[in-house]
Amino acid sequence: MSLAFVNALECKEPHNDEIWSVAWTANNTAVSTSADGTVKQWDSTSGQASMSRPPHNLAIVSLSVSPNGQYALYNGLDGTTYLWDLENDTVVGRHESYDRSVVKDAEPSYSVSLNPKGATYAGTSNSGNVNIYSASPDSFGTRQVVLPSGRNRHGMHCAHSPDGTRVALSNEAGQVFIFDLESQALTSTYSSHAMCIRSLAWSYDGQLLLTASDDKRLILHDVRSTPSGKPGSGAVATLTGHSSWVLSTSISPDGRLAVSGSADKTIKVWDLSARAAVSTLQESGEVWSVSWSPKPAAPGSAGAFISGGQDGHVRWWRSAGAGA
Repeated sequence: MSLAFVNALECKEPHNDEIWSVAWTANNTAVSTSADGTVKQWDSTSGQASMSRPPHNLAIVSLSVSPNGQYALYNGLDGTTYLWDLENDTVVGRHESYDRSVVKDAEPSYSVSLNPKGATYAGTSNSGNVNIYSASPDSFGTRQVVLPSGRNRHGMHCAHSPDGTRVALSNEAGQVFIFDLESQALTSTYSSHAMCIRSLAWSYDGQLLLTASDDKRLILHDVRSTPSGKPGSGAVATLTGHSSWVLSTSISPDGRLAVSGSADKTIKVWDLSARAAVSTLQESGEVWSVSWSPKPAAPGSAGAFISGGQDGHVRWWRSAGAGA
């Protein structure tokens, strides 16, 4: 089976440097962060920038958007974290995670993830911990919990499960750790990759976790949580086809398809049941981030996603079938 996707739209005013993160919001806008220090929101109909924040002095390396599309959490290379209210175009939270004048063992955040429940966010660190912080504007950045992985390796990516009960961490050594937030326990560890894992994507039902690695592979994990507390079976499928680092991945709302972006300058769409690539799209440079539309696909359509990468452009890709 093969699917056709077309480049339906391109942003009108690109970033001045690489895009490192993109997110398609529930309000049908796109948010992007860049090595040029800027964060922008885009209209998904016109490709015009509708809002932007003044540039940070360093690259913005991580982005997480709330399920309702109201908030964007983003983090700079130095560990400065911001919470942007997209409805009112106001920064309602700012935290310097590296500041040890307040917390002696403070750890600069790298990847950040806003809990879908909204009260907290997670941040990775160089020490292998996941730090849980308050996301409330009046106490934003107050550290509440430290979740240790037990491995002193740089945390590359973290992502909450869609129901907000768990958080997954990937590190530079190719490992994945899953924590239960209520018990604050490490419930699962997977050593599926041979190299750094740069991206994690949960399925919308929270049963699957897809990892993207510098070893050129994506691996699908069964991470179902059972009433008995027994974890899922772990790696169940390996997706191969990229010829260089896999930098980002995202799963469609119905769980049938996944998309990946790579340093090989391609985007691939994968049929998760068939464990095979069903579409390959050529880009002009490395593809650092992809994000599936949260809107369910129309009948007869495979859906739509956005991409961002080396050339600073956000691009909208839509299924060539019925309206996506």
